[in-house]
Amino acid sequence: MKTTLRRTLVGAVVVSLLVAACGPKSDSALGKLIGRWQRSDSEYVVVIRSVNPDGTLDAGYFNPQPIKVARAVASEKDGGVTVVIELRDVNYPGSTYTLNYDPKHDVLAGTYYQAVARETYDISFSRVGP
Repeated sequence: MKTTLRRTLVGAVVVSLLVAACGPKSDSALGKLIGRWQRSDSEYVVVIRSVNPDGTLDAGYFNPQPIKVARAVASEKDGGVTVVIELRDVNYPGSTYTLNYDPKHDVLAGTYYQAVARETYDISFSRVGP
């Protein structure tokens, strides 16, 4: 029993160390996405809790109640960072944010496709907390 528990604990520590070593650092471009972001024209908030090594995000969206996030990913290309957040909930049947991170101004800016109205809007989010 003690040997099994010890192996389980050692395995968990090794996995934690690998994730920490391979995942985005908080000072990396993707790591800088972590935080609480408020939309410039409303009380809507995106919370990015973590960035996985494959670019998937642990993210939440609030209006002010939680709205289901179906997909949240970040990618780096040509020195820039893009975030895509797709919502799938009542009144949000595939509405999607496509945002670019501006490190100089610490904002996420891009477009919001509102699926119900089938319209696209220019939108931005500013960091409001860690």
